[in-house]
Amino acid sequence: MFLLAITCAFVSKTLSGSYMNSMLTQIERQFNIPTSLVGFINGSFEIGNLLLIIFVSYFGTKLHRPIMIGIGCVVMGLGCFLKSLPHFLMNQYEYESTVSVSGNLSSNSFLCMENGTQILRPTQDPSECTKEVKSLMWVYVLVGNIVRGMGETPILPLGISYIEDFAKFENSPLYIGLVETGAIIGPLIGLLLASFCANVYVDTGFVNTDDLIITPTDTRWVGAWWFGFLICAGVNVLTAIPFFFLPNTLPKEGLETNADIIKNENEDKQKEEVKKEKYGITKDFLPFMKSLSCNPIYMLFILVSVIQFNAFVNMISFMPKYLEQQYGISSSDAIFLMGIYNLPPICIGYIIGGLIMKKFKITVKQAAHIGCWLSLLEYLLYFLSFLMTCENSSVVGINTSYEGIPQDLYVENDIFADCNVDCNCPSKIWDPVCGNNGLSYLSACLAGCETSIGTGINMVFQNCSCIQTSGNSSAVLGLCDKGPDCSLMLQYFLILSAMSSFIYSLAAIPGYMVLLRYIYLGLPAALRGSSFVPALIILILLRKCHLPGENASSGTELIETKVKGKENECKDIYQKSTVLKDDELKTKL
Repeated sequence: MFLLAITCAFVSKTLSGSYMNSMLTQIERQFNIPTSLVGFINGSFEIGNLLLIIFVSYFGTKLHRPIMIGIGCVVMGLGCFLKSLPHFLMNQYEYESTVSVSGNLSSNSFLCMENGTQILRPTQDPSECTKEVKSLMWVYVLVGNIVRGMGETPILPLGISYIEDFAKFENSPLYIGLVETGAIIGPLIGLLLASFCANVYVDTGFVNTDDLIITPTDTRWVGAWWFGFLICAGVNVLTAIPFFFLPNTLPKEGLETNADIIKNENEDKQKEEVKKEKYGITKDFLPFMKSLSCNPIYMLFILVSVIQFNAFVNMISFMPKYLEQQYGISSSDAIFLMGIYNLPPICIGYIIGGLIMKKFKITVKQAAHIGCWLSLLEYLLYFLSFLMTCENSSVVGINTSYEGIPQDLYVENDIFADCNVDCNCPSKIWDPVCGNNGLSYLSACLAGCETSIGTGINMVFQNCSCIQTSGNSSAVLGLCDKGPDCSLMLQYFLILSAMSSFIYSLAAIPGYMVLLRYIYLGLPAALRGSSFVPALIILILLRKCHLPGENASSGTELIETKVKGKENECKDIYQKSTVLKDDELKTKL
């Protein structure tokens, strides 16, 4: 039951995380904030996590671990709810356009008109252009992400340590592999949810979407990013419920459970509580942290994990934006393709990795070798992605001349030509159209279009003087497609990404075993080196005597029984060991 509950918790936390990463582009457009600030908002999750991770990992093992995980899930739900609030507190989203959205096209002021009233001004230097933040409501998203990071803190360390404490040694890799599979199912659901929300207009239900002149492929489009956060909040709260009904401890897997063991566990629990009150919960914290920092294998493993995690998170966070800009697809399609091509291979890799660890009983040294060489192979494959790129979209006046000849990016005042110089077109509004000559223009006016037919996204511009083509020159809203060659490159990139994801995931479970078998944060008792001296003395003394009720077939369990018959020669030693607390004796042993 705990394995099922913790798997659901991993699903809910990764669902929220993947959805947040997928909505970064929509959040950037909604608040009109720079990408650097978007990166800071996304990184605020780790800020919340770092505030608590050390204390939760150490002290959480001394408290009720399932309840701690349940509280964390509730806090994550609160963080997701906070991130959705700006939508209900802000005005409707507005985007710049030269085209009338009223549907009344009797006035074609957005087209080429010699007697127009537009004032012609030189275009600004790009270095002087800065984004004007529309609203400070993005602070809600920042705070909500920090709160979500704080709530996520206990799930991984306490959940994995709980499995390690009560599962068989050879079964824990498989169990962790199953839990990590849940951590892949969550992103898959999150990406599908993000794909759906990105395809729905942000203010749907409040505006008439038939009047929209932008599509999901347009860089001004904002999807319903807030809706998915409400769903994530509900899922996180529901996931928390089972943990409040699970026990703090379980019998070790594979050991027989009987009344004596249960009774002994209850007595141990009571004595442990008394010990906490007497000595305090923090007395070993600083020695524990010193032991961690002085362990070279552990610290090097953490260093490797931090470097790889930074590269991985950077790539995943901005992958939708990269696919959108590089291959000319919509945010919705980019998010969907990410989920389809990357997550199933990762899921399969986690399961196979866990099975290999269980089947061949991989040692720590072997696991370290497997993780290292598989990661190196995946790294070398990554360089092939540099060959799978597309040319930039050809936009007349930006990187292409009006004759269709490629040119250097941005030449001042080159957006005007003889064909549109008398049109009095605005020069600072991005409202692209695609001409039937295969080239894109900044606006219908700059394309020299004089008339239009249709409404909304079906609008067609005609009699465009700047579009050089045989027959009638016309244009439609949006950028031109990048062509079949770019679509082929996209398929190659996605296939390579799927292969890399599978290889990377194969190395994940061996990496976990290196971390867990060398001193995991959730197992601080193994680090109390000072306890080995009295423990060895106890072992020497116990070898010389036979305790009443001792089970000879199990060296790890000492079951107390009533002393019957006359006392044997080890009575004095047995009484002394009882005074020194039986629970501590068994723990040290």
